[in-house]
Amino acid sequence: MKKGKLLAKNRKARYNYSIEDEYLAGIVLKGYEVKAIREGKADFEGSYIQVLDENPYVVNMQIGRYSNQSNTVDELDARRSRKLLLNQKEIDELISKISQKGKTAVPLALVLVNNNIKLEFAIVMGKKDYGKKTVAKERQIQKDLAKESKELGI
Repeated sequence: MKKGKLLAKNRKARYNYSIEDEYLAGIVLKGYEVKAIREGKADFEGSYIQVLDENPYVVNMQIGRYSNQSNTVDELDARRSRKLLLNQKEIDELISKISQKGKTAVPLALVLVNNNIKLEFAIVMGKKDYGKKTVAKERQIQKDLAKESKELGI
């Protein structure tokens, strides 16, 4: 789904959750937030998508201070809720999927598409610890096989 330049990525999302559906949405930002994101100062830890009054918001996503920014901007503003721009059909679909038991929506990445910053997010279900371990084990097996085939010259 990523069609543009990757600006920031939620590395833990694919490890902690099993992804069902992915979406790409515009996000309402202030000017200094755009500059900070372009500098890579976005943090997704503890962030999620919530629908309030029929409008989706990304909650608890931190955008750090832009390097040339004045000190007049409040630090509490860094974790404010930011509105997502989706059409009504997508919003209705999102509401119905989030309302199912055990499902939530989490941000995956911030990407630059046609000079606009977009938020890539997904409908997810949490993985159990044993599920995480099996994925890690499978990755390690694939790594070992690749290493062996490289050593044998295959």
